[in-house]
Amino acid sequence: MSATFRSTGPDPRGQRTNKPAAAADHAEYVGDDLEKKGGTIVSEKSFTGRPDDFIHRIAQYGNITHNPLQDISREQCIAHASEWADKNGLGEDREYFIKGALLAQSGEQLDLTDEEREWLEKEHTHKWAQPKTLYYMSVMCAMCAIVQGMDETVVNGAQTYFVEILGFDQFSPNKETWMQGLVVGAPYLACVVACAFTGPLNDLLGRRGCIFLSCVIAAGASIWEAFTYSWVQLFLARLLLGVGVGPKSATVPVYSAESAPAPIRGALVMMWQMWTAFGIMFGYIMGVAFQPRDGGISRDTAWRLMLGSTVVAPILVCLQVFTVPESPRWYIRKNRYGKAFESLIRLRNTKLQAARDLYYMSVMIDISEEINRGRNIFMDIFKIGRNRRALYASQALMFMQQFCGVNVIAYYSTNIFLDANYSESQALLASMGFGMVNFFFALPAVFTIDTFGRRSLTLVTFPFLALFLLFTGFSFYIPDDTARIGCIALGVYLYTAFYSPGMGPVPFTYSAEAFPLHCRDMGMSMATQTLWAFNFILSLTWPPLLARLKPQGAFGYYAGWNVVGWLLCFFLQPETKEKTLEELDIIFSVPTGKFIRYQVSHIPYNLKRLFLGSKRVGPPSETLYDFHD
Repeated sequence: MSATFRSTGPDPRGQRTNKPAAAADHAEYVGDDLEKKGGTIVSEKSFTGRPDDFIHRIAQYGNITHNPLQDISREQCIAHASEWADKNGLGEDREYFIKGALLAQSGEQLDLTDEEREWLEKEHTHKWAQPKTLYYMSVMCAMCAIVQGMDETVVNGAQTYFVEILGFDQFSPNKETWMQGLVVGAPYLACVVACAFTGPLNDLLGRRGCIFLSCVIAAGASIWEAFTYSWVQLFLARLLLGVGVGPKSATVPVYSAESAPAPIRGALVMMWQMWTAFGIMFGYIMGVAFQPRDGGISRDTAWRLMLGSTVVAPILVCLQVFTVPESPRWYIRKNRYGKAFESLIRLRNTKLQAARDLYYMSVMIDISEEINRGRNIFMDIFKIGRNRRALYASQALMFMQQFCGVNVIAYYSTNIFLDANYSESQALLASMGFGMVNFFFALPAVFTIDTFGRRSLTLVTFPFLALFLLFTGFSFYIPDDTARIGCIALGVYLYTAFYSPGMGPVPFTYSAEAFPLHCRDMGMSMATQTLWAFNFILSLTWPPLLARLKPQGAFGYYAGWNVVGWLLCFFLQPETKEKTLEELDIIFSVPTGKFIRYQVSHIPYNLKRLFLGSKRVGPPSETLYDFHD
């Protein structure tokens, strides 16, 4: 295609432009493909005002309810894309951005090459056909998750020994259980505070810089843990560990979400939880590998090796993190569009896809920033309905990821199995089995999270979590040792098999994508603060709760919370699968009351579909969202 751009008005900066092919107030796009379609001239009769006036007009409504490019004509879209490219130093690639803008507006394929058409088709037919760089970035994020998983579970086996060696028996029996919970939960207490610095760190250092700093801190804390000689020193070392874990846990899922294409975003983000599960499993493996042996590892050396083994993974992340692209949306936020385009070119299969995604991101972000200009970001989280609904849904999921009871098993499974009369070696092996089930049953979620959706996975799995926690608790009543041991292990493993594809990956995936860019860092940090706060509460209270209620009552307590979790998700969690991050503005703009009424009105339909089959009943006519597909 041959195309020329001609300035027909004053330059936006108040001067005539001397650049060839520059777009100003009004522009003409003349090309073979346009002439065939009969739309060769963009003139004042087509629209009035500047090409980007539609951004200000849409921003006046206070929220985004559909694709804003569909509110303007084809000619306006061309003019805006042309001007946008020039304004942001991307004039050399203006043609790509015009074609990308038309793709984003209506799917129109304007004079594309065969390769470009092929890759656009593969977005729908082969969504996993992505550049190697995207998967290399996913490997780095996976290593970050392994760091976190190991940090969480090496303490499971180590506490069997350091409680004895570091003199926890100096406390009264009641106080000893609280002190054990305090040391185990120390990182999560620090995470609550450290997550508050996620936003400033990301703003200053970028996503990659924040990850690098967090891993340096985590590596240093791991070494310190291995060389402590009192419970106070260990408590302080684990507090420092939390300073590294907190910002990383809030940053990596956001980084993945901002870099991934929409069709596989959920799968790539949920890999955070999947590889956290791998790290959890590997932490248990370290417990088995470094357990005391006659004539080999002593009890004092064993727990030090377990805690110190977590130093390797963060060092590997530090070596890799600056070899992957920075988040394109972070660059947009810093008005570094050239760098954002470079990142997207590495993260997409063609330059056209990169141009389309960058242009559409920019338009949606410009509208969002126009809506939120001059506002207090912290207050806007609560005052603006779209943001508030995203926060409440994310916090509900993060809260329930803890109070569904999984980390009772993750942190204390060795002690739980010891209470069931397992030997130390058997307890460590049984805990490793929990870790293996947790990892391998997380693998299917890579595909199901973008197929069945986030909401469906949580609603389906909660009832089974409650059921198998009750089964595990009641198994402690079995008098026969062999049967009791087998049933407790079975209950734990069945519980884990349903946790791993549901409440395992969904909370972090959902929270990472739920917030608009201008408050994403703060929203994600608040969501992860919720997670770590209740993680600390669970870690601190489980030993005394177990002592007071016994295993039967303690497991029953958390089984009840899974019923509460199902209700919270049913009424507060909209589905977000396969939407761009910017399109989620539409999802969360629906008032909570309307969303609840819609879900309640669909209960009869869903029950009929479940028992009669989807082909025999039709859904209610009311719709929640309008994407103008």
